[in-house]
Amino acid sequence: MGKYMSDKDLPVDDRLNLENIKRLAEKMFADANGSHDWDHTLRVCKLCERIGPKEGADMTVLLIAAYFHDIGRRFQDDARGEICHAEKGAEMSMPIVSTLPISKRQQDKIIDCIRTHRFRGDNTPETIEAKVLFDADKLDAIGAVGVARAYLFAGEVGARLHNPDIDIKNTRPYTENDTGFREYKVKLCRISECILTETGKEIAAGRHAFMEYFFKQFLDEYDGRK
Repeated sequence: MGKYMSDKDLPVDDRLNLENIKRLAEKMFADANGSHDWDHTLRVCKLCERIGPKEGADMTVLLIAAYFHDIGRRFQDDARGEICHAEKGAEMSMPIVSTLPISKRQQDKIIDCIRTHRFRGDNTPETIEAKVLFDADKLDAIGAVGVARAYLFAGEVGARLHNPDIDIKNTRPYTENDTGFREYKVKLCRISECILTETGKEIAAGRHAFMEYFFKQFLDEYDGRK
C-alpha cells in the first residue's frame, strides 16, 4: 500500500482497458481493512454502473475514479484519521491517470472525483461524475450493508458493541466508543439528506428506512425491551 503503482503495470498498448485498470487497482487493496476493502470498491462500481447512465455521466471517467477512490484509505486508518484518504488517493492516482490515453479534461475529472468523494471532506463534488461517485460511495454506507460495515469498522478499531452511558457528541473516532450506533448517529442518519443525484435519492430512501428500523430494534434489544 505504501508504494505507488505505475502505469508500467498496464500493457503499453492497452492502458484504457478497464479490466486492466481494475486489476491494477485491486493490487492496491492487498492490506486493506475489511470495512473499506476491494469488495467495497466493487459494490461502489456496481452502483456507479446503475446510477451513472441515468445521470448522463462519462462512464470512462466514473469507473476509473471508482476503482481508485479508496486506494488511500489504508493511510487514513493507519494514521487514526489524521490523513484524509480522499486527498491521499487523488495524489496516488495522478501518476497512473496522467498516462491514460484520454483527454486532459477527463484525467482532471477523475482526480477531482477521487478528491471530492469523502463525506467528511472539505471538497465539494461539482461534476456529474463526482456527484455519482459521491452518491455511490455513500449508498454503500447505509442500508443493510452500511450497518454491517459500521460494525465491521467498529471491530477494526476495537470499539465496544454499544455504550449507552456516553454523550455521543463528545466521543472521538478510532476509540472504544466508535461504535456502530455512534457511526449511525454522527454520520449514517444524515447521509440520505446529502445524496446529490435523483437516482441516488431513490435508492437512498429505502436504505435509510431499513437502517432506522434496525437501530430502533437494536436499542430495544440491547435494553431488554424486546
